[in-house]
Amino acid sequence: MPTKSVVVGSAVGLHARPAAIISEAASELDSEVTIGLPGDEAVDASSALLIMTLGAGNGDTVEVSGDNQADVDAIAALVEQDLDA
Repeated sequence: MPTKSVVVGSAVGLHARPAAIISEAASELDSEVTIGLPGDEAVDASSALLIMTLGAGNGDTVEVSGDNQADVDAIAALVEQDLDA
């Protein structure tokens, strides 16, 4: 399963606005993508609520995983951006 470790780029971490943008993008994919903190259980990236439960802050490293490398890369790229800007 492709996995990519990325640093959260949003200034407020994975809170409401960034989580909504990421979940919207993930829900449009043909494969399931998950996001999780290393060592913790990953959550469905298509759920903004579940993403927010991670409590990932700016600068935290998260792992993005899924069955399709392109989909993992797409969600990882969003996580790395400052989506609050």
